[in-house]
Amino acid sequence: MKMTTYAILAASTIAAFPANAQDRADWPDSLSISTGSQGGTYFVWGSGLGSMIGERLGLPTSVEITGGPVQNVVLVETGETLVGFSTTGPAQEAMAGENELMPGMEAGNLRALFPMYQTPLQAVVLSSSGIDSIEDLEGKRVNLGPASGTSATYWQRYFDTAGIDVKASFAGGSDGAGQLADGLIDAFVYAAGLPTSAFSELAIQNDVTFLPLSEEDKATFKEAAPSMQDFTIPAGTYEGQDEDIPSVSMWNFAIAHQDLPESLAYEITKLALEDNARMKQLHASAVETLAENWDTNNFMPFHPGAVRYYEEIGITIPEDLR
Repeated sequence: MKMTTYAILAASTIAAFPANAQDRADWPDSLSISTGSQGGTYFVWGSGLGSMIGERLGLPTSVEITGGPVQNVVLVETGETLVGFSTTGPAQEAMAGENELMPGMEAGNLRALFPMYQTPLQAVVLSSSGIDSIEDLEGKRVNLGPASGTSATYWQRYFDTAGIDVKASFAGGSDGAGQLADGLIDAFVYAAGLPTSAFSELAIQNDVTFLPLSEEDKATFKEAAPSMQDFTIPAGTYEGQDEDIPSVSMWNFAIAHQDLPESLAYEITKLALEDNARMKQLHASAVETLAENWDTNNFMPFHPGAVRYYEEIGITIPEDLR
């Protein structure tokens, strides 16, 4: 199996080491974080977190542009990267041997570090298109996001379950927004944290309409992916979006290979959860990056380093998640 990723340097070493030399003895010389496409929330998050790791832990960190969670869980499971981001659905399916990139192979090396934020399903069209609902996408040219990403995986399942036939294409956030603005596609459906930079730029430069999910749409999504839950995209998230938009969402987690050194897993988890003000400067979605949201993961074992941090702040991780 061959998967292509691209490394972008996110941070350089600075002499500020929270862990002593003995604790760092088994740390890698550098770290790589599997994220997603440019223009997506994962990429912004990874770039920011990578910079923090470089600044505060003195560990050079790079960002891998990938197809998103479905690919990220494979990269972390196989040890090609030691840290990555995933929504709960793809991680749980990989652990059950249902990942399309490694079918039948149960991922046993995945470990949770910390909760990130919720990823809502989003859909946007040009207002001039006359498209008013998800059902109106029948027969239309629709970009579903990167192939094998959360967006493409779950939007395709939704369309299949709902019996809606679309002319699907697959491109990252920035490319998908550009294609819609240029009239090359009729709609761009996506899954990313709020606000999604590609959608923000699109809404500033174009007159767009964000499509709501009806109660029937939401029920169909939950049928196609039981880990989905109701979500509301607040009014004002994007330029010209004056009303709340009903949707569904999945939680995102930072994940690691079980062989990530315990002290490094501890420091990364502590770094992300102790300075929420800094995290929110990286991306507004980090408002949900709180230790108290650890229980939105109920299936993936936490890394021992993460468990140590949670216990230090008074959170007891159940035995079946250790």
